[in-house]
Amino acid sequence: MQTAKSSTKYVRISPRKARLAADLIRGRSVEEANIQLMYCKLRAGRLLKKTLDTAVANAETQLNVQRGDLKVQEVRVDAGPVMKRAKPKNRGGSAPVMKRTSHFTIVVAAQ
Repeated sequence: MQTAKSSTKYVRISPRKARLAADLIRGRSVEEANIQLMYCKLRAGRLLKKTLDTAVANAETQLNVQRGDLKVQEVRVDAGPVMKRAKPKNRGGSAPVMKRTSHFTIVVAAQ
């Protein structure tokens, strides 16, 4: 089976939030996945759509397959590095603020 892969690293969104959008497109055809992400109100949907478009472009150039013949085989959202910050609190204290990042990986395959 011919596959094409695309990955986006260090995206400034929590992996937990991004996985909600990733679950919408797992196992679908590329056309359905594109529509799902286009009308998804989640911010991660917009970010995943860019990675999906890149994977489709890779498949079209490297494998010579049409966009309609592709299927989303794998969608993975991994945790990236965490930027640790502090927010001031009362009486000289502080509270930690974790700014999480994600790594997206999308693999598309010819049906």
